[in-house]
Amino acid sequence: MAGKLQVTELDFDNIKTNLKTYLKGQSEFSDYNFEGSGLSTLVDLLAYNTHYLAMNANYFTNEMFLDTATTRDSVVSHAKELGYTPRSARAPKAFVDVSVPVVNPNITSVTMSKGTRFTTNFDGTTYGFLVNEDITSSVSGSRANFVNVPIYEGTLATAKYTVDSNNPDKKYLITSNRADTTTLKVSVQTSATDTRLATYKLATELTNVTATSQVYFLQEEHHGEFEVYFGDNVLGQGLVDGNIVILEYIVTNQAEANGATLFSAPSIGGQSGASVTTIADATGGDVPETIQSIKYYAPLNYTAQNRAVTAFDYKALIPKVYPNVKSIQVWGGEDNDPPVYGQVYVSLTPTAGTTLTQSQKANIVSDLKQYNIASVRPVIVDPEVLYVIVDIDFRYDPNKTVKTATDLESGISTIVSNYSGDTIEKFDSMFRYSELSRLIDNSDSSILSNIMNIRLYKAITPSIAESKQYDVNFYNAIYHPYDNNASPVLSSTGFTIAGSTETHFFDDNGSGVIRTYRMVADTRTYVNTNAGTIDYETGAVVINNLNVTSTVNGNGTIHIFTIPDSNDIIPVRNQLISIDLGGSSITAQTDQNGTTASVGSHTSVGSFGGTTTGTGTVTFGTTTSTTSVASTASSSSSSSSSSSSSSSSSGY
Repeated sequence: MAGKLQVTELDFDNIKTNLKTYLKGQSEFSDYNFEGSGLSTLVDLLAYNTHYLAMNANYFTNEMFLDTATTRDSVVSHAKELGYTPRSARAPKAFVDVSVPVVNPNITSVTMSKGTRFTTNFDGTTYGFLVNEDITSSVSGSRANFVNVPIYEGTLATAKYTVDSNNPDKKYLITSNRADTTTLKVSVQTSATDTRLATYKLATELTNVTATSQVYFLQEEHHGEFEVYFGDNVLGQGLVDGNIVILEYIVTNQAEANGATLFSAPSIGGQSGASVTTIADATGGDVPETIQSIKYYAPLNYTAQNRAVTAFDYKALIPKVYPNVKSIQVWGGEDNDPPVYGQVYVSLTPTAGTTLTQSQKANIVSDLKQYNIASVRPVIVDPEVLYVIVDIDFRYDPNKTVKTATDLESGISTIVSNYSGDTIEKFDSMFRYSELSRLIDNSDSSILSNIMNIRLYKAITPSIAESKQYDVNFYNAIYHPYDNNASPVLSSTGFTIAGSTETHFFDDNGSGVIRTYRMVADTRTYVNTNAGTIDYETGAVVINNLNVTSTVNGNGTIHIFTIPDSNDIIPVRNQLISIDLGGSSITAQTDQNGTTASVGSHTSVGSFGGTTTGTGTVTFGTTTSTTSVASTASSSSSSSSSSSSSSSSSGY
């Protein structure tokens, strides 16, 4: 009697083996186990067919659920069930002030018509921007002034459809997958002979929609394009035969014009010679929402129910009002430092640029009002960047690779850069020592081990010639083996202070006090032995009454360096961790059979205002301190772990 057939195997070879096992239990066929036989070919065919059907069944099953679906059509369909509409392409948007000279004294106003073109040359390519609605300004002093005008990159497109009740679909297509649906204007003309127009609005909240509401609905269809449909006289006013649906929208080049700054307009309202002043550069251009983003935000949007109550609600709703967002962090005022009740704090990083303009922040706050509860006021704050410096020493076996030390260093530099940009440069993402160390070890088969020394810094921008207190909080414990530790763990780049032309620096006394010093013949001469405080447990640094007249850093900043107590760095609230490739270094050593043969060249990935020398000296600008960042880092972090451990200098 034939044995039971195993039906859980999907691999072709396993299926074939199971079929052979099954055939062993019968006597009718005897040549199935010989590869050259005809029956063996039939067994192959059966195994192939079974494998094919099983894979299709597995694929179809995966597509039934949002978490496991892989095709866009499936993901969009599941998102629709949750009431979520994926984001379309987005046009870059800029804000400009326009002043139009008017020679004719009889002209009292000028209208900037919808579709008025502005041009810009960006990265060697000319792009067109336009206004998406009519704007009228009165003439004053022979000029018509338009203030804070939004302009969008792209071309204006129009589609018209005649309503036919014989069409069972009754949906009207936006015929471009590069259309920005936020610019969509929907109107309905009564008939071909009756030119009266009714403007319809996008339905966002069904509780406010009645049988007579002039609203439309929007959804993504199967080819990444969007379609418009209308009500049924129960939810929204329905259309009748002969109505003409007019769709106007902007078709954009997406992110290509992000960053455009200078604009010109040949004619506005029939008047030439307009001057255009850019208030905010072009930002916000983006591709349609990705599958991964839809799978993340659709459940959050369903949970929020168009109400901003919890932090997760804000994370779901902010992409609706500002889609050009890479990462979002939200926390309640009660969790702020110091606590501020009645407020919710929002920090985000845009997909283009690093921070938001004041006008962008104001627009987001205004757009969030429709979702807020009355007692809570959103406040948008910029991210705070916590920089990590990694000094990497790695050993490799030259007999296992054809690459040079420089090649390996370049490869590791790329790995560090990708780890920073792809993994940790977003809110709530930790810097994991062991994770980066493992990536370095696995980057090439010749690499045997690596050791990393970790340092942190934050940048402050002092107010020139103004005495102020500066609070710098790392929110990570700082290395502090004991009080009165002779090796400072805090250092800085150089600056000048009121009443002196010499370059000064910060350090600490090992007992929580910050000092200011200058260099005299390679010796530290302390100018102020009580310039501030440092809390080693919390990472809080306070600098008192600092009056800066200039900084060594060309961008007007002072970098405050510390050595962390742990090699794993944890961000708090609006902190973003970023690896400073400019300040980091990579050193290669050859190692054959466990014996170091020679030391490779020391490669600095860049410069952060100070360069490391072969004697352990760090130079900031033109001032050299033999006991500055490099020397303190090497002495205090001498017990930093190798690639096999993530313990810190304090034994973490």
